[in-house]
Amino acid sequence: MTGLKMMMQMNKVERIEEYLDKLYPEPKCELNYTNDYQLLIAIVLSAQSTDRRVNSVTPILFDKYKDLGALCNADLSDLELILRPIGSHHKKALYVKEIALNLVNKHGGVVPVKREDLEALPGVGRKTANVFLSEFYNIPAIAVDTHVERVSKRLRLVKDEDNVRRIEEKLKKTFKREVWGKRHLQLVLFGRYQCKAVKPLCDNCALKDICKYKK
Repeated sequence: MTGLKMMMQMNKVERIEEYLDKLYPEPKCELNYTNDYQLLIAIVLSAQSTDRRVNSVTPILFDKYKDLGALCNADLSDLELILRPIGSHHKKALYVKEIALNLVNKHGGVVPVKREDLEALPGVGRKTANVFLSEFYNIPAIAVDTHVERVSKRLRLVKDEDNVRRIEEKLKKTFKREVWGKRHLQLVLFGRYQCKAVKPLCDNCALKDICKYKK
């Protein structure tokens, strides 16, 4: 990359960061939770669903099963009934119970901080681990979901052919480590409410001149 191109890229990144800070100065995770295992389960449940739908079922789930011990002993059919509104309820019910069993039997009832231990839990992949580590333990991480991927490609921060792991690595190089968690949340919110998959709100977007979708 030539010096001019590097300068143009830096200016673009600065513009993106300034705009995200203006729109979402203090971004927050939109999943509701009160402790570590509730957050982890909520993130797992959010796969192929929305935070709003997940937030509609987790109060019912955690009110009926008030701790990990109760979840360990939960009947799968009861879990499936509660989780039906979010989709994939058979698989997700199994994940919920197996996560509870693993946390109790292998981790003393505490969600582990080590990535390899987290990703060994049922239903927990790299994206889920990144979201959890950033949100609960404040460990710098960038999780690439559909919103982050879409926005990153539209704003030409990554290439169209990049997979989620490649996108994660490029974004980690683009933004300073101390703001990875903040940038992740901002990109999620921007993709969820502004740069939507269908009918994005382009007209009032300050980044439309550098956006691949708009052009």
